[in-house]
Amino acid sequence: MPALSTNKIKFIRSLAQKKFRDEHGLFIAEGEKIVSEALASGYKVLEVYRVEEIGRECMERISCLSSPSPVLAVVEKPNFTPDNILKNLNGNLSGRKPLYLALDGVKDPGNLGTIIRVADWFGVDAIFATPGTVEVWNPKVVQATMGAIFRKQVIYTDLSEICRKFTAAGLPVYGTFLDGKNLYENLPAESKHGLVVMGSESFGISPALESLITNKLLIPPYPADAVTSESLNVAIATAIICAEFRR
Repeated sequence: MPALSTNKIKFIRSLAQKKFRDEHGLFIAEGEKIVSEALASGYKVLEVYRVEEIGRECMERISCLSSPSPVLAVVEKPNFTPDNILKNLNGNLSGRKPLYLALDGVKDPGNLGTIIRVADWFGVDAIFATPGTVEVWNPKVVQATMGAIFRKQVIYTDLSEICRKFTAAGLPVYGTFLDGKNLYENLPAESKHGLVVMGSESFGISPALESLITNKLLIPPYPADAVTSESLNVAIATAIICAEFRR
């Protein structure tokens, strides 16, 4: 493959910005593992650039990383909709009751990427997110997922409506709160399914969504009366919650 033209370099670099990702319906994946995951997935990979083919200088110019990886791919964004996810809320073909996450305004790309990775590990069925949550195709998010982004659907939608649909289907809606009930003492095995809402790093779960939560949970500090940090990082809290739901 010859060196890339200036226009092609500018185009690929433009995908670092959300407005151009939205305009073209494309995003960037970088790194051997992430690109291999993209190629093995059902996603449409339009172009793959390798440093040995285009040269290190070109790779540095198109990369979004401070230290460019050996390979970069341009991938078409999929179109996920809530209807496709919600049509079988009460169970899938294996009979396993579903577990979903909902993110209320998570802003940090690293946190979102880690949450997607956690969801992949613990078999979460899908992730819903408010429009105020950081965009899943942000290069920093994609990088932080380590390829899990190609296995987990993230759907941006009205979480109030999602919570109501879960309740209407007879499924619990959980949320983490400092005044919630101890996670380890109030989560019976028969209740380990439904929707788990995680709040933003700065404000937690919004009042509008709090009113729709049917089960408030607390990840307790140890010991219970200890003077500790004000709260847990949202990605770490999500991992603890998912581990307990799957235990």
